Amino acid sequence: MKNTALLVVDVQNALVWAQPFEIETIINNIKRLIEVSRENNVEVIYIQHSDPIGDELEPNSEGWKIYDEISPNPNETVINKNYNSAFRGTNLHEYLDSKDIDQLIITGMQTEYCIDTTCKVAFEYGFKLVIPEKSNTTFDNGSFSAKGLYEYYNFNIFNHRFGIVEKIEDTIERIKNC
Repeated sequence: MKNTALLVVDVQNALVWAQPFEIETIINNIKRLIEVSRENNVEVIYIQHSDPIGDELEPNSEGWKIYDEISPNPNETVINKNYNSAFRGTNLHEYLDSKDIDQLIITGMQTEYCIDTTCKVAFEYGFKLVIPEKSNTTFDNGSFSAKGLYEYYNFNIFNHRFGIVEKIEDTIERIKNC
């Protein structure tokens, strides 16, 4: 799995503070994945969304900062983005290619926006994708519940179409067996 990276997408203060679906479980699972990745020399890459001045994810604001419980080590890569895709307008694709990474474990926020778009673009670029269960989340949106969105995207859209959705324990074993 030296050709694998863990992507932590948009786990930023403002979004965590807003208490999306099962956020405590999601944070704990992402923390476990980060810890195991670090122990097994699997690169952890953080994606950080920036919004315009005055919005909740305004660069350098408290809300914009990566959530402290899962924050990057000084040697870990942080890529800033302005779109739902972690690839559009960033150097993520080039960076992954330069490291010969061909498999991504994708975690973070929000399931139907940045996780969905990042998964589909990564798939188009030919990356193998793993989405651990209960490692991405979102909010109720007025039409659909956060739980419904999470379940629909993970089990009907992502799984076996763009990648595999597997139990977190299976992803941890996958990382340990590199």
